[in-house]
Amino acid sequence: MITFKNVKKTFEDGTEAIKGIDLHIEEGKLVALIGPSGCGKTTTMKMINKLIEPTSGEILIGGENIARQKEVDLRRNIGYVIQRIGLFPHMTIEENVGLIPKLKGMKKEEYNQKVDELLNLVGLDPSVYKKRYPLELSGGQQQRVGVVRALAGDPPIILMDEPFSALDPISRDQLQDELKQLQTKIKKTIVFVTHDMDEALKIADQIVVLKDGLIEQVAAPKELVQTPKNEFVRSFIGEDRINAFLNLHTPLLSPVTSIMDPLTEEIKTEFPTIDSTADLKLAAGEMTGRNIISMYVVENGKPIGIIHQNLLLRKLAGFEKGV
Repeated sequence: MITFKNVKKTFEDGTEAIKGIDLHIEEGKLVALIGPSGCGKTTTMKMINKLIEPTSGEILIGGENIARQKEVDLRRNIGYVIQRIGLFPHMTIEENVGLIPKLKGMKKEEYNQKVDELLNLVGLDPSVYKKRYPLELSGGQQQRVGVVRALAGDPPIILMDEPFSALDPISRDQLQDELKQLQTKIKKTIVFVTHDMDEALKIADQIVVLKDGLIEQVAAPKELVQTPKNEFVRSFIGEDRINAFLNLHTPLLSPVTSIMDPLTEEIKTEFPTIDSTADLKLAAGEMTGRNIISMYVVENGKPIGIIHQNLLLRKLAGFEKGV
C-alpha cells in the first residue's frame, strides 16, 4: 500500500531528519511510528501526504510515485487527524464532518446521511451533537469528531499525529479502545505517530521504531517485546514493560477465535458482532462495557462462531476453556 524506497530528508539548516529508510506498510494495517523526540517519526508520516517533501528516494502509494501527484488530489484521499484536533470553531459538527465529502462533489443529502452514520460509529448521537459547535464538546468528544472527519471522504489511508496525547488518561484509554474496535470494521491503512510505547503496543498491528532518522526495528507488538532487535529497542521498550507485557498481557492478546464456539446451524437470533482478528481484551471491554452476554465472531462480514461473556471472563481469569 505505502512503500518508502531509500527515502531521505535533509532540511535547509542541514538537519538530516531521515537518513535513508525502506519501509512497506500493508493495506488495512494500523502501523505505529515511535521513537524518541527528533527521531524522524512525524517527518516520515508527513512525507506520505507531501506536507514535507523528501530530499531523495521514492514514496509509492498503491505502486504510484506520489511525487507525480498534485498535493490537493493526494490529500483529498488521505485522512489526517492531529493532536490539536483542528476542527473549525465557526462550523457545526455536521459542517466540519461534511466538508471533505462536499469538496469531493458528494450531494448534500448523501453526505448528511454519511455524517449521521459516522457519528453513530463513534458513539455520538447525531440528533444531539451534529448541530453543536466544537467548543460545546469535551476534548474526547472533539477528538472523536476529528477521527470521523478524517473518515468522511472514505479515504484509503488515514494519518494520525499523536491524536490522543493531549487528552486526560481516561479519555485517552477509551479512545484507544474505540480506535482499535473501529479499525476492525473500517480496515483502513492507518499510520499512527506516538511517543507512548504502551499506546503503540495496545493499538498497532505493526510498530516501527526509529532512532536518529533510521529504522531500528519493524515488528508486530508481541514480536517486538519478545525479541527486541538491539539494546536501544530493548531499553526504549523498558524491562518493566517487557515483563508486564509478557507475563500479564499475553492471555489478553489471544484472538477471540481461541474461545469461539463454531456455528453449527443457521443463525436464528441477533447478537452484536466482533471481528475474528480482535483479541480477548477488546472483546472483554466491549462485552462488559455494554453488558453483552454473547457476540457473533465475523470473518469477511460472515458469522463464523459465537463467544460468551462468562467463558471469556473465566479465560482471562486464568481458566481454560471447558474447565
